[in-house]
Amino acid sequence: MHLRSLLSMPRMLRHGSSVGADLPPDEAVTVDAPDGPMGDALAAVHAGDRGPAAALLAGTRERAEWERRSTYVTQLAAAALHSPGWLDDWLAESPEDPDAVLVKAELCVHQAWEIRSAARARDVAPEQFQAFFALLGDAVPVASAAARLNPTDPVPWQIALTHARGSQAPRDVFDAYWAEAVARSPHHYGCHTAALQYLSEKWYGSHGEMFAFAERAAESALPGSKLHALPLLAAVEYVVVSDDPRQSPVERARIDAAVDRGLELSTWYEPGDPDAADFRNHLVLMLILHERWAEALDVFRAIGVRARTYPWAYLGEPRTEFVELRSGVRMQLASRTPLFSRAGRVGGGPGPGPAEPAGSGAVSGDARALTPRSLAIAAAPPHEVAEAALMCGVSLRIAPAPPGMSYVELVPDPSPGRRATLARDDKLTAAADSFTTGEKWAALVLRRTGPRYGLTLLQKGRETAAHQWDPAAPVTDHAVAATTARALAAAFSVRDARPLVTLLRGADSPARRQADLVAALGLPPLPPGFGERDEVLRTVPGAQLLARRGVLRGIRDSLSTDLGTPAIPVPRPRRWWRLRIAALAVLVPASAYAWTTPDCYRATIPTLATLFLASQLRTAWRGKG
Repeated sequence: MHLRSLLSMPRMLRHGSSVGADLPPDEAVTVDAPDGPMGDALAAVHAGDRGPAAALLAGTRERAEWERRSTYVTQLAAAALHSPGWLDDWLAESPEDPDAVLVKAELCVHQAWEIRSAARARDVAPEQFQAFFALLGDAVPVASAAARLNPTDPVPWQIALTHARGSQAPRDVFDAYWAEAVARSPHHYGCHTAALQYLSEKWYGSHGEMFAFAERAAESALPGSKLHALPLLAAVEYVVVSDDPRQSPVERARIDAAVDRGLELSTWYEPGDPDAADFRNHLVLMLILHERWAEALDVFRAIGVRARTYPWAYLGEPRTEFVELRSGVRMQLASRTPLFSRAGRVGGGPGPGPAEPAGSGAVSGDARALTPRSLAIAAAPPHEVAEAALMCGVSLRIAPAPPGMSYVELVPDPSPGRRATLARDDKLTAAADSFTTGEKWAALVLRRTGPRYGLTLLQKGRETAAHQWDPAAPVTDHAVAATTARALAAAFSVRDARPLVTLLRGADSPARRQADLVAALGLPPLPPGFGERDEVLRTVPGAQLLARRGVLRGIRDSLSTDLGTPAIPVPRPRRWWRLRIAALAVLVPASAYAWTTPDCYRATIPTLATLFLASQLRTAWRGKG
């Protein structure tokens, strides 16, 4: 460990809980979550009802809301990728409907890219390329029909630009598509981002050409237009995506200007605005790479819970990268705060960047609407869970649950411990990770975050299965659901995992599916009010509070029987009593004899052991009574 990191550790521990404390919790973060109306429409199409989706698309066409239309078409095509029945029925009934044909065109291109994957050409197998080009060929007549059925719509030409990139279309074909797109909407953001990809060095252009295109579009854009984010997207392509930027270097001043332009653009949008989420996610990554920590934290506040697949997919799993880098920004700022000062609210000051939006309360309002609520069911009685959880670093409420199991929930702590501050995950999941370590029994953490319900299975201190029911997401793949079902069945001794697969694969009625899965596993039913209010175990008979302990006190209390408030009774087997009484019978005369010898040091150890055993027996006897 570097000396600087070692010296900054006390400041991170002291200020880590206060820096960025107003950010929404990790478990509330979503990737590519649709807005309210489209969320309802996606839930409906997964249930086989295309009506809400058709109404939304018809509205965008009638009002010429081309940016929103582009977003909606992309989301509906993604939904049809795994469950196309509703779209097939729509086209069968209305083959000339411009909205249905447009979604089909986007779906054809989406299917092709799904086969090819986002990997570099050198990493794509020949058979993948063969299928990719075949599917792109099938998309041509559908995209042409979409353009013919709605001649003023630029979205078919955005699809054509993406098609040109994949089909290796020459520059004159790209230029023709581009002319058609800007003739219909000169400042359409989706068409510009599709063109930017074609002009990037990894495809058919160069870094210089890509930056020139992006800067030219931004210079001609109106104030507040998302086209001002194009140089920022070009900077991410250059810094993050390209193999070796040094081969065709771009001046650092152009990259800095792109970042500053993105900060200025962010001030035009409200915190949590879904329209700004795409470029804000790119912006915060560039700020992190430039070590502009305070501004990065401000942009994270403005993003709220709305992570996007890109640019995080360039680094790894998108949600994981977003959450971990956000935590890293908090720790960087905490490590730079003087040890004995108050951290306060870092960021939001004057200067370029989204100071005003970040300072408003809208983000926290968005987070409140998605407040996660969680509950764990542990396959052990309360006293065993309490003993295992003594050093998990958070306050818990533990209640008995039939048959011989326990409910566990997190108790809010106004001054969380240092370990709780540094925990990246849902704190109840992190606690379950801790208290299942070294134990033979499992714990199932159940969550509700807005309309989404989920679960995480923990065994021996590690996550062995996880699932989420999201009405707006595609149906879970059968192989993935079967793997999760087998892990759950093995943990709770369920012989047949097939009913679990059925419950995991559906997305409708997530609350019912979660409750039915708990019943199918033979676990106690969820307490009334779970998912609707906090601390549902407060009114459960026999519930006990296990207060947060420090490491030293946790070690001391692990040798005691007073585990909760009030004490959680710990039944002791007869063998426990016999061993201690027998040891006491030996230690008492040994201690007495040792004190008669000249060497008093020899008497100290047996005397302390005698007192310790007597104290254990006395406390256990009181608890028994």
